[in-house]
Amino acid sequence: MSSIRQEKVAKLIQQELALIFQQNAKVHFGGAFITVTVVRMSPDLGAARAYLSYFANSGSDKKEFIEMIRSKTSKIRGLLGNVVGKQLRIVPELYFYLDDSLDYAEEIDNLLKE
Repeated sequence: MSSIRQEKVAKLIQQELALIFQQNAKVHFGGAFITVTVVRMSPDLGAARAYLSYFANSGSDKKEFIEMIRSKTSKIRGLLGNVVGKQLRIVPELYFYLDDSLDYAEEIDNLLKE
């Protein structure tokens, strides 16, 4: 169970990451439409697990996409630090994961239709 502070910081990180991905999509992320679905904070607020969903213009693989995002983690964290640096004492370490909940829901829906 997360505390109120964890939830507030997670919401702040989620909003700011969404803006970073929106503003830098063309330059850094190959024009992919990236959505930050969930952010979960560690109890000490030193680490944030961000779950991403994306829609790419080109036919890139999911593994390639998440590896590209992970390779740019330090750049993303720097951009995040510029925005939330005055609100948080420590800019959390970022860990990115692919959110496959939509794929899972679609699979369940297909199974129910059969």
